[in-house]
Amino acid sequence: MRTRHFLPLLALTLLPGAAFAHPGHGGNGLIAGLLHPLGGLDHLLAMLAIGIWAAQQPRSLKLAVPATFLVALLGGFVLAMTGTGLPQVETGIALSVLLSGLLIACAARLPAPVALTLTAVFALFHGHAHGLEVSGNPLGFAAGFLAASLGLLLGGGLLDAAVQRRLPLLTRGVGAAITASGALMML
Repeated sequence: MRTRHFLPLLALTLLPGAAFAHPGHGGNGLIAGLLHPLGGLDHLLAMLAIGIWAAQQPRSLKLAVPATFLVALLGGFVLAMTGTGLPQVETGIALSVLLSGLLIACAARLPAPVALTLTAVFALFHGHAHGLEVSGNPLGFAAGFLAASLGLLLGGGLLDAAVQRRLPLLTRGVGAAITASGALMML
C-alpha cells in the first residue's frame, strides 16, 4: 500500500467515536473491544510504537515482538478477568509509551530475550487495563481488542516501512514525539 493511501486510512482510526454519535452502543463486546485500543491515546501510541520498533528489528524479531505482545496482552486481560491485580497499571502503561518511543528514537536493537521480555511487560499492563474495562461479552471483547491491536501493530510496521524509504530520520522524530507523549502521561 502506498503512503498516500495508507496515511489517510491510518488517520481514520483516530476517529472511532464519530461512529457512536448515539448512546447505547457499548453492549456488544466485539465492537467495544475493537474500539477500545483506538479510543485511548495511550493504547494507540503504544501499539503503533511497538509495531514501528518491531519493524526496525532483525528478521528474527520482526514477527516475534508483535506475537509476544499479543500473547502477553491476552495474559494481562486474563489476569484482570480473574481478579489478579497488577500494581500501578496506569503508570506501567505510560512508561510503556515513553520507553517504546525511546526505543524507536534511539533505533535500539536489544538482545532477543530483553526485547521480548520488555515487550511482554508492556503488553501485560495494556492487557490488564483492557480486562478492567470489559464491556459486553468478555470473549467478544477480547477478540475485538486483539484484532484491533494486531491492526495497530501491523499499521506501525507499515508506517515504518513507508517512512524509512523516504525519510529515515522521521522515524526517530516519531519516536521522540511518542516519548514526549509518554512523559506527559506520567505527569
